[in-house]
Amino acid sequence: MKRKLGWTGLLWLCAWLVMAGTLEPLRARLDTLTGVSQIEKLSTDYYPEKYVMKFEQYVNPKDTALGKFRQRVVVCHRGFDRPTVLVTEGYGGKYALSPNYQEELSKLFDANVVFVEYRYFLESVPSPKNWDYLTAENSAYDLHRVTKTFRQLYPGKWMSTGISKGGQTTMLYRAYFPDDVDFSVAYVGPLCRGVEDGRHEPFLRKVGTRKERRKIAGFQRRVLQQRSELMPMFERYVEEKGYTFRTSLDEIYDLSVLEYPFALWQWGTPVSGIPGRDADAKALFDHWMQISDPVYFSIGQDTEPFNVQAARELGYYGYDTRPFEKWLTIRTAKGYLNRIMLPDELRDRVEFNPALYHKIYNFLKDNDPKIIFIYGEIDPWTAARVPTFEGKRNEQVYIQPRGSHLSRISNMPDEMRATIMKQIEVWLAE
Repeated sequence: MKRKLGWTGLLWLCAWLVMAGTLEPLRARLDTLTGVSQIEKLSTDYYPEKYVMKFEQYVNPKDTALGKFRQRVVVCHRGFDRPTVLVTEGYGGKYALSPNYQEELSKLFDANVVFVEYRYFLESVPSPKNWDYLTAENSAYDLHRVTKTFRQLYPGKWMSTGISKGGQTTMLYRAYFPDDVDFSVAYVGPLCRGVEDGRHEPFLRKVGTRKERRKIAGFQRRVLQQRSELMPMFERYVEEKGYTFRTSLDEIYDLSVLEYPFALWQWGTPVSGIPGRDADAKALFDHWMQISDPVYFSIGQDTEPFNVQAARELGYYGYDTRPFEKWLTIRTAKGYLNRIMLPDELRDRVEFNPALYHKIYNFLKDNDPKIIFIYGEIDPWTAARVPTFEGKRNEQVYIQPRGSHLSRISNMPDEMRATIMKQIEVWLAE
């Protein structure tokens, strides 16, 4: 027997239907977005809803006839009325799929996340893979299209952020599309002016204390001086790992030693952990591999697209061989990036163009964008940090004392962290 709804019941039903429409699940709204496909729900420890999807992009945004590819995007949902963090990832985005992934600004300000994997990495590779279209400008257009689309879901404040190469991407995105987001936080992102920038080597000669630098140089000398004893371990290690290289194993040995101080300082490894003078060969070798594994120079790494961009427009760093020249098998390390770290088809084709450096530099000089830059004091990438210009109110640079490439808002000194947090809260409220 059917029961009739009274006026109270009808009013309640109407209210429920309105509320249900207002609280429409994220998935239903994602389905309405142009260019979004292959939506999959992800498990998450921190967000009410989380999805990974593919987003349709142009291989060359300035010549759409060249076709499209699909770029991986991850959305972590807090609320349609919450601010949104655009993560300008510089590499692959696999780590964002993890249930325990939580972006720092999202955590601090209860914000949504739109995470964009960089073109030519992992699942965001055009086919066929034409390296000509792996450019900073094209990556900025990718982010522009994503932001324009997802603003339909999230109309509130937007902040862009990235770490390391992602921090570089945050900068270049603002230089190309300054008004796409309300403000940005760029973590440990260098602004290099050459394929071997020239500022990193002097930085390494001054970073830390004199005692620390002596201990590091002493370790490098021992590894080079004990080559005859350590090389068999090195050969066996490389064979077991399946590494292959575009140059001799002796040169890879040398380069791994030269890379050691950069890698150690970059990640803030305590100098106290360097084996002492009485350490045996195995202890030396194990520590060396822990800090400066030769996989960095091997063929077929997921970071290969970064090497291409570094050689072409992002810039990189060189090595100072002079303190160790009597023990090295190479006379110079100059040109190592192009010679041994680029795909074979590009080794003789790529020349560095400083246009991107000048574009970002001039954008910061001629404007006052709302950008917070965070660096670590002992991180060698800080040698190529962004310049600071007089009279700027919005551009702010913070350097964490004894901070590494892991410097973040959350691990800043209390006073510095409070200043950064207050500034972001002001920008969110404007």
